[in-house]
Amino acid sequence: MKISVIITAGGTSSRYGSNKLLEVVNGKTVLEHTVDVFLKRDDVSEIIIPAHKDLIPLLNFKSEKIRVIEGGRVRQESVYFGLLNCSKPDFVMIHDGARPLIKQKDIDLCLQKALETGAAIVGAKVVDTMKTVDETGKIVSTIPRDFLYSVQTPQIFRYDLILSAHEKLKGQSFTDDALLLEQLNIPVYITEGDRSNIKITHKSDLELIKNYIKKGEL
Repeated sequence: MKISVIITAGGTSSRYGSNKLLEVVNGKTVLEHTVDVFLKRDDVSEIIIPAHKDLIPLLNFKSEKIRVIEGGRVRQESVYFGLLNCSKPDFVMIHDGARPLIKQKDIDLCLQKALETGAAIVGAKVVDTMKTVDETGKIVSTIPRDFLYSVQTPQIFRYDLILSAHEKLKGQSFTDDALLLEQLNIPVYITEGDRSNIKITHKSDLELIKNYIKKGEL
């Protein structure tokens, strides 16, 4: 079985203020930490990194498994470019470059479910009480949290399945690959991951990651 990995790095980090993927933690950039997680896996044949054009000259990966390509205007387009550059794998793992704390056991669990079903994603159970509000901010309802998950990555799919979905829904701007399959009424399953698998969006997120590293999480 052949598995490819797509690690997205095409964003501009506008909410962060500078390129969060280049932040150095424990001697390596955030993106390097993320890539290293998948480089350690014997079942990964290649890693494709669709990156923002300004980021590409700053990347210098040594492994022959890694290929950096220019990303698209939005995440969906970047992932599509990544899929087109894969060497026809059986399955593909799609992961956010800004999530360096994904654990191998959570990848393993998600991969097993994907092998069984064709499409699986990692998520964390919601622990907070969730409410919906109207345009004035008034609470309209409280949502039972028993079946609510906060979506993470990796999202793992049979390659032909996700490529076909991207081709059918090309030109749109879905921020979640599983949603493409949902739009086509293709079932996607979720496996529970660790809540430490946060995506760096703000400066405070980087501090959280540094704290996890101090505790030996990375």
